[in-house]
Amino acid sequence: MKPVAASRAWHALPPGKTAPLDADGRPMLTLQALNMPEHVTLAASSERGGFSAEDLDRAAHLLRDSRTGNEHPIDPRVLDLVYRIAVHFSAPEVRIISGYRTPKGGRHSNHGKGRAIDLVVPGASDEDVARFAREQGFVGVGVYPTSGFVHIDVRDRSYFWVDNSGPGKRNRTRGILGDLATKSDARAIARGEHGIGPFTISTDVDAALAATRADAEHGGPAVEDDDEDEGAVSP
Repeated sequence: MKPVAASRAWHALPPGKTAPLDADGRPMLTLQALNMPEHVTLAASSERGGFSAEDLDRAAHLLRDSRTGNEHPIDPRVLDLVYRIAVHFSAPEVRIISGYRTPKGGRHSNHGKGRAIDLVVPGASDEDVARFAREQGFVGVGVYPTSGFVHIDVRDRSYFWVDNSGPGKRNRTRGILGDLATKSDARAIARGEHGIGPFTISTDVDAALAATRADAEHGGPAVEDDDEDEGAVSP
């Protein structure tokens, strides 16, 4: 299927389908993978998200590298962000283009840290999804108009961009809305939220602390160095 036709199919809202509710009447989060016929439905503990360790494991399995089968723990903050997006748009599901991607050589990417997801929200435009995500604070938000999806990640300083590269092509990233990124982080701080170091699992404490300091100084990578456009998937 050609990219434009595929993107239209990804964005189409299933007729009559709504988000399932938990026992308390709260919307649940359904993640539907587009690279494989799998989905998971997860129950949040509050309107801001919050998922059990078991559900985080289930999400990590769905978000595994579709090319290698490698898995990585998902940062709980990025799943909370996806949940808030889904609830805001009353989405019956969130369609996943890409989650974890195995790092390549010495390149760096939030996908390789379990902190990023490329997604489509059926029934909502990518620009509307990006606009809402940018308001959350301490996030990376990238719009990929050619392929038709939104990249979101969590980081210590917000950064927003547009990338018009096509499927399988190297990045052509253009940073945008720098003032808004600064204001969004300030508003998040005013709400009592704070950017924190990257979610890592390691036995090397010194290395973990060094990585945390580096991200705190630079706000995490502004450009996802090993991100090739993942738009070439079948719906």
